[in-house]
Amino acid sequence: MMFGNIVIGTGVMVAAGVLNDIVSSLSVSVATAGHLISVGALVVCLGAPLFAALVAGWDRRKLLVGSLLWYGLWHALAAFAPGFASLNLLRSLALVSAAIFTPQAASCIGLLVPAQQRGRAITFVFLGWSVASVLGMPLGAWIGGTLGWRWSMGLISALSLVGALWLWRRMPDGVVPPALSAAAWRQTLSSRTLLVTLGVTVLSAGGQFVLFSYMAPYIHTRFDTSPAQFSALLVCYGGMGFVGNALLSRYIDRVGASRAVLIALTCISCGMLVAPWADSWLIMGAVLLPWGLGVFASNSAQQARLVGQAPWLASASIALNTSAMYAGQALGATLGATVIVHQGLIALPHFGLLGMLLAMALSLLATRYARLHPLPAPS
Repeated sequence: MMFGNIVIGTGVMVAAGVLNDIVSSLSVSVATAGHLISVGALVVCLGAPLFAALVAGWDRRKLLVGSLLWYGLWHALAAFAPGFASLNLLRSLALVSAAIFTPQAASCIGLLVPAQQRGRAITFVFLGWSVASVLGMPLGAWIGGTLGWRWSMGLISALSLVGALWLWRRMPDGVVPPALSAAAWRQTLSSRTLLVTLGVTVLSAGGQFVLFSYMAPYIHTRFDTSPAQFSALLVCYGGMGFVGNALLSRYIDRVGASRAVLIALTCISCGMLVAPWADSWLIMGAVLLPWGLGVFASNSAQQARLVGQAPWLASASIALNTSAMYAGQALGATLGATVIVHQGLIALPHFGLLGMLLAMALSLLATRYARLHPLPAPS
C-alpha cells in the first residue's frame, strides 16, 4: 500500500514538476497550464467521498489493484495527448484512482493492525507520498525537462503496473471495512469537530499550492535553473518530506496528533516566510527544507487526528480529508493563477503564507472543539 501511494503521489505531483515543458511544448500560458493541477484536484475532491460510499462493500484487494491499473491506463494514453485539452481530460480521468486509493488504503489499514498501532500504520502507508516527493517527482521532473513531459507520463504508467502486481501478490483477500450507514455519514457531516478539522486540511493545502503549483516557473524565473538543478531542489524538498513523515510515524503516538499537526504547519509557514528573500537557487534549496519537513507530516497527522476523533467514522472522515486536501489544491492553484496574472510570480509566497497562518489558527480551534465536543461512540 505504501508503494501504491508512491505511484499515486508521483502522478499527482509530477504535473508541477513538468509545467515548464508543458507550457513550451503545447504553447499555453503558465496560468492555463495550472488548470492541469486545479481540474485534477477538483476531480479527486468530488470523487473521494462519492467513491467511499460506492465501493463500501468491495474487497479492498481488488479495489486497490484495479485503481492502480486504471491509473496506469490513463497515464499511458496521456503520454500521447495531442494538445492541452486532451491532456487535461486524460489526466483528470486518471486521477479518479487518487480519489480511491489513498483514502481507502488508509481506512482499511486499521483492520490489519492492532488498535494501539493504528496511528503509526496510517502514517507509514502515507509515507509513500514522501518517497514520491524524494524520488518520483524529481525523477519525473528531470525526465520531463530532458526528454519531455510525455516520458514522465509513461513512467507513471509503468510504475502503476508494478504497484498493481505487487499489491495483488501481497495483500490478503477478504479485507472489507464495514459499510457506513446513512446515520454515520450524517454524524460525520454534522460534527463541528470533524468539519473544523477538515477545514485545516483545506487551508493548509490551499496555502501550499498557491506556490507549489507554479514552483517550476517560479524558480526558473527567479534563478534560471537547469532541469538538473530544479530536480536537485525537489530532492531536497522531498528528502525533508520523507524525514518529517518518518519522524511523525515514530513519535505521533507520543506527542499527539493535534500537536503534531501544529508543528508541521509551523515548519511549512517558516519556509513560506523566507522564500521571497532567497537570492540563489542554493538558498532556495535551504528554504525548502522546513517546508518539506512539514508537508507530508501535516496531512499524515491530520488523518491520524481524524481517526482518533472518531475511529468508527474513519472511512468517511479520511475520504473527506482526501477531498479537503484536493479542494485546497484546486483553490490554491486557482488563486495562484490569479496572483500571477495580476501581481506576477514573485508575489506567490506572500499569499501562500497567509493561507498557512489561517490553517494554524483553525487547527487550534479544532483542538479546542475536539476537547469540548467529543463525538459519541455508537452504542
